[in-house]
Parts: sequence; structure tokens; C-alpha cells
Amino acid sequence: MSWLPLRIATLLALLACGLLLACGDSDEQAAETTPTPEPVSPVQAAGCEQVEAPAPKEDADLPKPSERLKRGQTYAASVATSCGDFEITLDSSRAPRTGGSFKYLADKGFYDGLTFHRIVSGFVIQGGDPAGDGSGGPGYSVVEAPPGGLTYPKGVVAMAKTQTERPGTSGSQFFVVTAEDAQLPPDYALLGKVTKGQEVVDRIGVLPTTAEEQPAEPVVIRSVDVAAG
Repeated sequence: MSWLPLRIATLLALLACGLLLACGDSDEQAAETTPTPEPVSPVQAAGCEQVEAPAPKEDADLPKPSERLKRGQTYAASVATSCGDFEITLDSSRAPRTGGSFKYLADKGFYDGLTFHRIVSGFVIQGGDPAGDGSGGPGYSVVEAPPGGLTYPKGVVAMAKTQTERPGTSGSQFFVVTAEDAQLPPDYALLGKVTKGQEVVDRIGVLPTTAEEQPAEPVVIRSVDVAAG
């Protein structure tokens, strides 16, 4: 009769060992099947979408517009980007011709699928170039003298130009000031001011860049729509 307790004890020990091995296998299997988190890109970390860079486009060959904004009427340009949306209220009183050209291009879908090709942290973000490198334009330029005493504080939107072009010259490229004061000379044609979504502009303005001041990852302008109020 003395063998029965020993046999039971042996079976219990084996059973316990089996359970321990089973638990170990289960833990190992769980570890093996746990998915590895996808790496997050800098643009995603900033709250932007990760998008493919659009192919550069040739300069357009558009006829020079004669359109001008009606003085005193409200015009809002809704800019949809891969980092969110913001709105520019065009300055129809002080820059009717510059605003008219911008509206003309927006109405033609010129800006759709272009990029913010230049980011200078604490200064400006710049976009609207079909070539994507700061060299392109719509195939024409307009000139409208900037208002007297014009300054460029945060949120002001103006048109880019080369150093050799006359003050107030503009094509399609525009910039949004992200500095408290860009301290620029009054040479750049006024377009308007950001009145909604400044946080989106600020988000774009701190993205990582290359040595050439281009964003390390693309920031795409999905569309620009101008509506009269």
C-alpha cells in the first residue's frame, strides 16, 4: 500500500511541470505574435499626413489676367494641405490686383497638387511653385505697388519675387510669415492675412528641412478655393 502516495506525488509533479511548460510556451508565442509598431515620420509626429512628393510641373503659359478684386468686398481663400487647412482673407482694398491674380490662378486649379517648397523656421513658409524648387511660375507677372508703410508681421501673406524684379511684382509663389516680425523691406506684394488655421501654418513652419530650406518630407497643397463673401 505504500506505493500509492508516491505514485500520486509523481503524477502531481509531472502535471505541474507540464503546466509550467505550457505557460512558458504561451508567453513565448504571445511575444512572437505581438506586432511591431510602425515607425512614425517627423511629419506624422507633427500632425501631418505622410504623402508622396508630386512630380514637378513645367511653368504654365497662362495669359496675364485683368481681374481685380472689388474694393471693400470680402474674399476668403481656403487652403487645404496635407498638414491641415487654413484661410487667408485677401486684402481687396489695398491689393486688388494682386488678389485678383491669385484668385484667377486658384479658380483655374493652378495651386492644386503643388507644395510648400520652402520652410525657414521662425521666418516664413513659401509655396505655389509648379517646379517645386522656387524657380517656377504661371508664365506671367503682375505689378502692384505695396501699400505705404507695409510691414510683415506674423500671419501676413505676400507674394515672392526675385531680387531683380520691381517691388510689388508677383507671379504664383506666395509666402506666409511665421515670425513675429519678418523685418522685410516693403518690396513684396501684399496678398492678405491668415484669419483661420494659424496653428496649421505654425505646424508646417517647424517641420524638419534640408540644407536647401526644403521640407525633408513633402507638404502638399491639395487645393486653394477663393470665395467672395
